[in-house]
Amino acid sequence: MSSDMEKNNISAKSRYRPEIDGLRAFAVIAVIINHFNKEILPNGYLGVDIFFVISGFVITSSLYQRPSKNFKDFISGFYERRIKRLVPALSVFVLIMSIAICLFNPIADTSLITGITSLFGLSNIFLLQRSTDYFAQSTTLNVFTHTWSLGVEEQFYILFPFLIWFSGFGRQTKNGARNLFLIVGALTIASLIAFLYLYQTNQPAAYFLMPTRFWEMASGCLLFISFQKRKSIEQFLEKVPSILVLACIIGVMYLPMSLAATSTVTVVVLSLVLIASLKKGTTAYKFLTSPKVVYIGLISYSLYLWHWGVLSISRWTIGIHWWSIPFQIALMFGLAIASYQKIETPLRKGNWFGKRWKTLVVGGSSLIITALSIALIPKTTAKSLLLSVGEKIYPPSYYIKPGIPQQDFYCHLPQRIENAFQDCLVPQGKNTKNIFLIGDSHASNHHWSISNALKKTKSEFAINTLVEYGLMRYLNGRDGCGTKKICIKNAGNAYKNFFHKHLKAGDYLLISLARDRFTVGKFDGSPRKQNYKELQFLHNNLLALSQIVDQKKATLILIGDIPKVCAFDVNYIHEVVRRGMIERCTVGIQTSIDDRIGLNNIFNEIANKSRSTLFVDPHNELCDEDQCSAVNRDGGILYSDISPHFSKDNKAILANYWSKIFIRLGI
Repeated sequence: MSSDMEKNNISAKSRYRPEIDGLRAFAVIAVIINHFNKEILPNGYLGVDIFFVISGFVITSSLYQRPSKNFKDFISGFYERRIKRLVPALSVFVLIMSIAICLFNPIADTSLITGITSLFGLSNIFLLQRSTDYFAQSTTLNVFTHTWSLGVEEQFYILFPFLIWFSGFGRQTKNGARNLFLIVGALTIASLIAFLYLYQTNQPAAYFLMPTRFWEMASGCLLFISFQKRKSIEQFLEKVPSILVLACIIGVMYLPMSLAATSTVTVVVLSLVLIASLKKGTTAYKFLTSPKVVYIGLISYSLYLWHWGVLSISRWTIGIHWWSIPFQIALMFGLAIASYQKIETPLRKGNWFGKRWKTLVVGGSSLIITALSIALIPKTTAKSLLLSVGEKIYPPSYYIKPGIPQQDFYCHLPQRIENAFQDCLVPQGKNTKNIFLIGDSHASNHHWSISNALKKTKSEFAINTLVEYGLMRYLNGRDGCGTKKICIKNAGNAYKNFFHKHLKAGDYLLISLARDRFTVGKFDGSPRKQNYKELQFLHNNLLALSQIVDQKKATLILIGDIPKVCAFDVNYIHEVVRRGMIERCTVGIQTSIDDRIGLNNIFNEIANKSRSTLFVDPHNELCDEDQCSAVNRDGGILYSDISPHFSKDNKAILANYWSKIFIRLGI
């Protein structure tokens, strides 16, 4: 070991403050409690903001008076330490959780992409692009939602070392600390103003973006510089009772969500005061420096990673109940301890390859390899599970003929949108009538019911079902993309050309779409606004399609969306069976009705303009006026997820409804 390295280690040890690790423990426990149950600690998510403050303070402390030969030595050393600290534990976590989620979620694309982007510190950007509402219950089903905060920190680490070096602070120049304070201070004010402004106009952006979070980490930096240059500030703040500050932080975590922005600013300020006031002999110091609390702080990074993974997978499987919580907590800590002891600590402290550039290359390469491995998971593990677990999403096409067994024709999703139906057409007899059922995943709710209803008829039918969001994008004015991400221009023309060629007299074209695609707003149970631009695109394209159906003397059936209950307040698969959840789910669904208005109006308008178009709405078959339930009339679970899609036992629940529709049509 060189003398410089020895000096650095001694300096790091002398600056080590165990109470900071204790504060990390407090922050991560607050986050975990909030993620278990928001009612216990409503604003426990503010523990992440405490982490941000600590990060700014600690990273500035670690760079203070650290000797560097030149900028190259400084910057390479900084990123080497960051890679050793963050990459190993994150890579292992993301890879394992990617495999796990594919075992339970047949359509895990969102989770997998979030995981891949998290490896490169970009998951916050991806979640923002998806218009994710962090506080919506739906986010709990994405095993990597929580990595947004790592993305914010990693983006901060890209900017911060340059400020450290070029201000002179990293070179230990005479006015380096002052320059850094002024630069960071100005950026902090700008960032805080942006945060407060965007929180009112674009909350997801304020929440997920690094520029609007910069002020939190920067405040920790400013605090450290103040300690070094103005001892009087530290001496003044240390007179504040630290236990009182800690109690105030807990109190802020119970403020109403309407004061979220105020709560965030308050917690950041209180965290700064707490760091300054934590001195030996105080009650808070004794608590936060107790060995068990400090240890939780030491494993807090791994614990933060794994706790969300355990909770998310639990929601996909056994749910979260009073009896399951002890096992889930034990699993969280077990995985975190294993990660800390076997991965995080050895690789952080080890001398990987002797030369920094090798560490940087290997670290970057490992991220790329992990990302590629995750991208291949759906093509291996998930593909076979998709056919068994995900049949409600991707049903087969059917050929139904009286007197012979039903024949299934499984159709793999096409690589090119213009080949969609050509590749999936069911072999049929001369007198066979076609039923084309197309749409997004909500169309799959009707496939099995329709097939059951048609078994009672005396006609031959080929049910050609194609359920894929990308293939339906032309209906709201977009270019089409298949599941393979192979896109073409003028997707609408591809559909029109197909139906011009294959649709014949007596055929039926059924379209079912989720209303969420035509509304905007938060997925929190509150009414969503109609997206009139998208609805206009839908109207124009459906009208053109109805004209083709008229010419071919076929029938177009537009299907009202399945009613949604409980919004995102419940995990249908497991928690709905609890009595309390069933009671919550039997309240009125006025929100769901409001969401359906725009789509239903378009369907009705098209039906009124076209003699061969029929609008049908299964709402009243599933609900009693405005009262809908997440369980069927026999007490079984009606839906299998929050979208909603029918559960396996209720796939044919609308068979009688469709029988009435077919009788009405003379089938």
